Amino acid sequence: MATVLVVEDERDIRELLRRFLERSGCSVLTTSSGAEALHLLATSHIDLVLLDLGLPDIDGMEILEEASPRIPVIVLTARSDTQDRITGLKLGADDYVVKPFSPTEVVLRVKAVLSRSLGRAPEGTTRSYGGGQLMIDLGRHRASCAGRELNLTVSEWELLHTLADAPGRVHTRLELINRVRGYEFEGYERTIDSHVKNLRHKLGDDHHHIVETVVGVGYRFGLAVDG
Repeated sequence: MATVLVVEDERDIRELLRRFLERSGCSVLTTSSGAEALHLLATSHIDLVLLDLGLPDIDGMEILEEASPRIPVIVLTARSDTQDRITGLKLGADDYVVKPFSPTEVVLRVKAVLSRSLGRAPEGTTRSYGGGQLMIDLGRHRASCAGRELNLTVSEWELLHTLADAPGRVHTRLELINRVRGYEFEGYERTIDSHVKNLRHKLGDDHHHIVETVVGVGYRFGLAVDG
């Protein structure tokens, strides 16, 4: 049973999410306090965080930075907070939900992120690309570039894995959002650009060619599979 931490200062929203998540089979911890959220992250086993950035005691971004990429985070944000959404994605949020929202949609998003973060390939399944430039360990959900391990969020991992599965193939943003988020959600394709930017930053300036932009279409993987 996956454990979800709901960090939300509005009691009605917090309880609504708790009820729907528990009905879906999740174990749920809730808090209205950022300080308590940090304590729970340090002392409890948490599989995913639902995080409202507008907390009364500390900046929600601090909690996001503490959790990600070790624990996937779905940000809850007000419709007008465009900058919060952009900043959250840059800091490693795996998804975001705009208020007001459908609790059923939130559960769908939680399940999609959990299915990726908890799923594992068989141990020892490692692939090499570009003469060893990039190594992807499917069993451990780890990747390294030029011998340096990449500290990827769930969404960044899924993006890299999807592109590397078909080197040279052009993926549209809508295709990628479907794979990264676990379902098709038109209108959110441009969030892929934020994940690509984050991924390229982690790959390093000398390795931006690993994820190539196809203008007007989407992205493709720029390395060949070794062997």
